[in-house]
Amino acid sequence: MTDPQGAPQEPQGPTVHDRRRIDPDTFEARTTEGASPAADAAGEGVTPEPAATEGGSEREAELAKELSERTLDLQRLQAEYVNYKRRVDRDRDVARQNGVESVLMDILPILDDLQAAREHEELTGGFKAVADEIEQTAAKYGLAAYGAKGDPFDPTIHEALFHSYVDGLEGPTCVDVLQVGYMWKERRLRTAKVAVGEPPAGGSSSEAAAE
Repeated sequence: MTDPQGAPQEPQGPTVHDRRRIDPDTFEARTTEGASPAADAAGEGVTPEPAATEGGSEREAELAKELSERTLDLQRLQAEYVNYKRRVDRDRDVARQNGVESVLMDILPILDDLQAAREHEELTGGFKAVADEIEQTAAKYGLAAYGAKGDPFDPTIHEALFHSYVDGLEGPTCVDVLQVGYMWKERRLRTAKVAVGEPPAGGSSSEAAAE
């Protein structure tokens, strides 16, 4: 092959460029003149790790805030449930007590009739067994009768229907019980109706009556 001027030229083959980063003879990394380490890494297909940004910290703070809010919501919900359960239990107990009290009030006249029959010795046979069962059931639910002859008169639990002066008394006393009273769990369902006697103020009962 000759050039345009007629001078002979040597045949030229393909040009091979050695782009290996490791020198095959020294096994050391080659550096391209004027190239930076980051550019070398990019040439080898290695991407440098990105530095931490402020966006990541803001996201973490946002997640922590959301977690705190959800925790407060759960605590608030639990407190509301506990209060609701207490209120339901209290209302259920009040409703039960009101129901028992209503039933006991309805059987007070029956107990009065049973007491009158007992005083007249009319409780015999099967009738007596039924009467005892009714009284035991009432006592089972906490119903208690009060008011007996000789009890000190207490205006807070006794209703005085009659008054008289009686010798030998040290103070106002229930000398007769016209209707017994009933208590239920420290609550007075019915006041006892009584006749009250008290000692004469200035002498015997006859002298006080004459005055």
